Amino acid sequence: MSAETVSEAPAVAGVSRKNMTLGRVSSLVVLLLLIAVPLFVKNFIIFQMTMWLIYALAIMALNILTGGSGQFSLGQSAFYAVGAYTAGIMIEHMGVNYVLTLPAAGIVCFIFGFLFGFPALRLSGIYLALATFALAVAMPQLLKLGVFEHWTGGVQGLVITKPDAPFGLPISQDMWLYYFTLIVSLLIYVASVNLLNSRSGRALMAIRDNQIAASAMGVDLSLYKTLAFGISAGITGVAGALGAIAVQFVAPDGYTIQLAIAIFLGMVVGGVGWLPGSLAGSAFIVFVPNIAEGFSKGLSGAIFGVFLIAIIFLVPHGARQVAYYAEHLFHKLKRN
Repeated sequence: MSAETVSEAPAVAGVSRKNMTLGRVSSLVVLLLLIAVPLFVKNFIIFQMTMWLIYALAIMALNILTGGSGQFSLGQSAFYAVGAYTAGIMIEHMGVNYVLTLPAAGIVCFIFGFLFGFPALRLSGIYLALATFALAVAMPQLLKLGVFEHWTGGVQGLVITKPDAPFGLPISQDMWLYYFTLIVSLLIYVASVNLLNSRSGRALMAIRDNQIAASAMGVDLSLYKTLAFGISAGITGVAGALGAIAVQFVAPDGYTIQLAIAIFLGMVVGGVGWLPGSLAGSAFIVFVPNIAEGFSKGLSGAIFGVFLIAIIFLVPHGARQVAYYAEHLFHKLKRN
């Protein structure tokens, strides 16, 4: 089999635009739960829920790249780190309001991802995954370089001041950051759905399904592939900035290849190409390790692996498969 044939094969199974989102009723129920639950739990749980939303945002960004355009990436932790450091440097060294750091992180990471997409154009499948893997491995070392130490803090990192609720709102810092993160996540989710439903989204999915056919229909493969990288990196950068603000700290060792693998794992568990599955995938990588430690701290890694293997065997298409089955069962009961 020639190299051209390998590069033209679809990277992921196609998912229609209609099947990339939840229905209106389901979306409303999920939104109401996201709004209401923090009102009845402690601040530590609220903080965990904030990180859940942040990682879901990063997973959704990867899903746009992989589920939307069919390009694999194991380098999302690098874009996450760039976004986090952009926010940290702007807040601590420049005195910029934390809200303004989010679009700045998104723009910086969009440019970074778009430029990285150019050399990645000649790669596909496992070779693209390896190239992005190398980026993720190199990023923590680059952040430790002495030439950047004045801005990044070197191996010591940067401590970031956690913002208070605005307008004198009588809520805790953790609760304010949760709702702020929820608002940002909703805006990006709606924008992502609209993107995939647009002409550009149809072009991306055409590339995912069959590059030769997409090119024959006039789709600019180079432009849309690099745009997919840029958009995915930009959203991941916003997630990184939110993560830095929530954790109040950035350091190179917080953005290792383990983070990139966790984001990729979250996408698989949530369902490749199904955007709402980002919440399920994020819940898996945020909460399941804690559950595994509850069983046994010494064997937490093994227990986590058992959970993962069970999901792969029982629901190979992740949360998307569970949602489709639940929807089918609901309609069946409704007819009866």
